[in-house]
Amino acid sequence: MTSIGGVEMVDWNLAVATATRLVRPGPEVSRDEARAVVAELRRHARTSERHVRGFTRMIPEGTGVPDTPVLVVDRIGWIKANVAGFRELLGPLLGKMQDRRAGAPGGAVLGAVGGKVTGVELGMLLSFLASRVLGQYETFAPAGRDLPGSTAGGGRLLLVAPNIVHVERELDVRPHDFRLWVCLHEETHRTQFTAVPWLRDHLEGEIQTFLGATEMDPVAILERLREAAQSFAGARPDSERGEEGRSLVELVQTPEQREVLGRLTAVMSLLEGHADYVMDGVGPEVVPSVAEIREKFQQRRASGAGRLDATLRKLLGLDAKLRQYRDGEHFVRAVVGQVGMDGFNRVWTSPNTLPTKAEIAKPADWVARVHRKGSEFAEEE
Repeated sequence: MTSIGGVEMVDWNLAVATATRLVRPGPEVSRDEARAVVAELRRHARTSERHVRGFTRMIPEGTGVPDTPVLVVDRIGWIKANVAGFRELLGPLLGKMQDRRAGAPGGAVLGAVGGKVTGVELGMLLSFLASRVLGQYETFAPAGRDLPGSTAGGGRLLLVAPNIVHVERELDVRPHDFRLWVCLHEETHRTQFTAVPWLRDHLEGEIQTFLGATEMDPVAILERLREAAQSFAGARPDSERGEEGRSLVELVQTPEQREVLGRLTAVMSLLEGHADYVMDGVGPEVVPSVAEIREKFQQRRASGAGRLDATLRKLLGLDAKLRQYRDGEHFVRAVVGQVGMDGFNRVWTSPNTLPTKAEIAKPADWVARVHRKGSEFAEEE
């Protein structure tokens, strides 16, 4: 991995150690109960595959697709998997930083100190998130001995058992129904990437473009961070706080990165909204208490877990993710209502048929562009 004189730019082992030390313990369960939860989640994952494929019609029956493993993990397992994913995805950016810093005075010392600091910061972030994520499709996950990946070059579905148990108890819903409901959402993400071979490479290309536009000048980065901190701390007069309402992540971006972020936001809104739409579409047939679960879960999403949680969500940009669920689901529902499921599935044809950020807000514009008579896309029908 990227290093200077044997010193990594990010101390990944320290990130894992920090997150493992700080993460909250999961809910109290007996060993037998834990085994039963894991077994049930695995069964639901298999069942969800059939339901999701039948509802979305993205993978015709009998069509072979790359196999991607489904892993039931605890919070520490989720942390280790995500550190491995970060390490894989950030490699090119860290390589650029290594080249830039190697010739600078004191570069090796800065690398050693910076790697430790960044490792601790990443660990703190992951410790916060590790108790909140119910499931995750790891698109860029490298295969490892303890965390197998797809035979086709990446991808695995993680179900975080202690978090699922924690939320089902907090919401006071039927465990069997809630676990299946969660699996329906996560299986939709798995189906999206297994059914659309170009989607992974497209996303990776956009992310690498985003990372490649990162300002390498530490002074410029520090200045942006200072301005961001002032904005959130209220140090600027109201007339100067044009960036208010945006996350810390957004505020330290360059103009080029914001353009890329707009495209990524549209894609993520599509993926998350589609998963919510499928989850609710399949739900009434196989999850008896789906209406109760959906209502309680939406309230939980909207309220957060308290003031500190709400502040961190805003700083980390997690509020934007909540909007992606809502806006993306509205887009999918509106398009399916106009052109049916098969018409909606034209969205998966190529990167050109993905909705723009503006089209997510105005689904009719996407329908007009992709389905209009005589268009290059309509001719493919």
